[in-house]
Amino acid sequence: MGVTGPIRVVVAKPGLDGHDRGAKVIARALRDAGMEVIYTGLHQTPEQIVDTAIQEDADAIGLSILSGAHNTLFVKVLELLREREAEDIKVFGGGIIPEADIAPLKEKGVAEIFTPGATTASIVEWVNANVRQSAEA
Repeated sequence: MGVTGPIRVVVAKPGLDGHDRGAKVIARALRDAGMEVIYTGLHQTPEQIVDTAIQEDADAIGLSILSGAHNTLFVKVLELLREREAEDIKVFGGGIIPEADIAPLKEKGVAEIFTPGATTASIVEWVNANVRQSAEA
């Protein structure tokens, strides 16, 4: 398609979860790897996250959830992307997500799930390999 420039990622904290240290660490790692990162802050609704991703012409959305609401919130973001005809925006996530929930989330369209212990390097590597390539690649 001729898209150039750095990969653009929206990092978001949906729902009522108030712990954002991990999301900020990931946002900084992606930024340090040359990506443009838009961090939405705490307590975002799925609608706000999708609106931001579309307005910012994002290539991906990274969701961080520690509250246990991942099955509801991840799926709602995916549904809204479909409704807005923005399915080209990849959704990945991380947080406290039980192993049993990972496969069903992937079946619904979540591209990847990172659980505690995932390194920032592995997340950066995954984004570089699975989201559109940056102009330098």
